[in-house]
Amino acid sequence: MSKKSRTKSSKALSGSPTAKKKALKTRASSQTKPAKTQRTPGGKSTATIAKAGSHKAAPKQLNSSKSVSSPAGAKSGLTEGQKAPTFRLPRDGGEVVTLADYAGQKLVLFFYPRADTPGCTKEAIDFTRLAGAFAAAGTAVLGISADPLKAQEKFRDKHNLGVPLISDERHQMLEAYGAWGEKSMYGKSFLGILRTTVLVGADGKVAKIWRNVRVDGHADAVLEEARSL
Repeated sequence: MSKKSRTKSSKALSGSPTAKKKALKTRASSQTKPAKTQRTPGGKSTATIAKAGSHKAAPKQLNSSKSVSSPAGAKSGLTEGQKAPTFRLPRDGGEVVTLADYAGQKLVLFFYPRADTPGCTKEAIDFTRLAGAFAAAGTAVLGISADPLKAQEKFRDKHNLGVPLISDERHQMLEAYGAWGEKSMYGKSFLGILRTTVLVGADGKVAKIWRNVRVDGHADAVLEEARSL
């Protein structure tokens, strides 16, 4: 075969549709193969890493959902007209005090956050000042906090307090009477004693509840309420 005829035949073959299709197919496969076998520097495929990443993200979502719901304060649902919750706790001097000890008479329970602090001291002194007037109205008065007995006795002696002081270190009575719950100070929330006063009638039912008490004039207001029963 002559040189001229070989040139024509090679052009004919390269220009045919079949040859073009084969060339395109070969080129496409050579471009797509690296994409299938492409691996990350760690030796794992991108699909494997994506799958692993999705598993790692799940616990974070669960943790965030837990942090949204914070436990509520330990306030009770005590309401006026309800039977007063029973209690049996030690008081200053070591005696044990119960609700039954005051059956048939009116009873004031004032719950204070901490012995010998300014607000609590003023409140306890005010109730001591009015102790005779409360007795004349047929009403007993008890102070309650979570302080230990020694702290209560020191508080009593330092300020010459004339009302019994109950120690509720386990918060049983505090919770029952709604005087234990969530408080906030300097932007932080915590559980503690809520300054609260409860007046129990001679029938053993809750006659009046004062929550978030402001100390100034409070003892006088409680006395007036006790006299009206």
